[in-house]
Amino acid sequence: MRLALNLGYWGAGNNKANVVLAQDADRLGYDSVWVAEAYGSDAPSVLAWVGALTERIHLGSAVLQIPARSPAMTAMTAATIDALSGGRFRLGLGVSGPQVSEGWHGVRFADPLGRTREYVDVVRMALRRETVRYAGRHVTLPLPDGPGKALKLTIRPERDEQVPVYLAAVGPKNLELAGEIADGWLAIFFSPEHAAGLVGSLETGARRAGKGADGGSPLAGFDIVPTVPVVLTDDLDFAYAAVAPYAALYVGGMGSREKNFYNQLAVRMGYEREAALIQDHYLAGRARDAAAAVPREFLDATCLLGPRERIRDRLAAYREAGVTTLAISAYALGLEQRRATVAAMADVAQEAGLG
Repeated sequence: MRLALNLGYWGAGNNKANVVLAQDADRLGYDSVWVAEAYGSDAPSVLAWVGALTERIHLGSAVLQIPARSPAMTAMTAATIDALSGGRFRLGLGVSGPQVSEGWHGVRFADPLGRTREYVDVVRMALRRETVRYAGRHVTLPLPDGPGKALKLTIRPERDEQVPVYLAAVGPKNLELAGEIADGWLAIFFSPEHAAGLVGSLETGARRAGKGADGGSPLAGFDIVPTVPVVLTDDLDFAYAAVAPYAALYVGGMGSREKNFYNQLAVRMGYEREAALIQDHYLAGRARDAAAAVPREFLDATCLLGPRERIRDRLAAYREAGVTTLAISAYALGLEQRRATVAAMADVAQEAGLG
């Protein structure tokens, strides 16, 4: 199990700090660093900047929003960052949610599975430098009734293998699609104790694609990458208080009452009553009450909290659950404490025999 760092969203005073954390992770031997986007900073600009200031660490988008770019534009971006970084880019994709897709990008959130499948088809075709001709339900290239012509990417790949494609997925059908068409899965609120069904959905999709047909594992070579908040402290009350607002934001506010994928995930994990209460508080503008309603058991299941010995012992559960890359998110007060968390996790992982 490799160790990675998720920098989250750029901005809010974190810009210079995130560069320092990425450089620390690079020096400490972390495998990869991941950057998110929502409706503020874009991930490719940040990744190019971080890539220029690091040497060996891989650069991942977690995620590039599918409704924000045409698949051809995403292929151009992936090829460019990969070339600039010497073959270090990993392409994480996600459909976002209906609020951002329709409210920010003006793209209907209909048939997310079908759109994702076609999108990945075209991205991979372009990155293989094939002449792109595609007739799908959501993507048609070139348009049949105009002067457009089929084109191919002019940039040659930096490496022999393709840029790996990861999908952010939460629901069972999305997980099956990830297992079928992607090289990895970007997970959130991953609990080792609830992972069997999630990994099973990945395996179902992988087998549908013919993977493992020779008797091997259908997920051989597949990268399972959960982002896990980390609070290194002897004060568990402080640790729970540090991560509860993050959990409340996603379970309560990342989506409408009718369509919130993270809320539905919490329900599937057995927190139906608590998820409803968190959402009621958050949608009513009571963010503090929403955070207070997040069960400590849920935070313990999905985060790494407490003294280093407690966290070290917990790492084995992630490996046994099938995690191949553990992406930590360092929760601490101030840059120096975040740097200390990144450094300590490298030591803890080594003590746990990971790598």
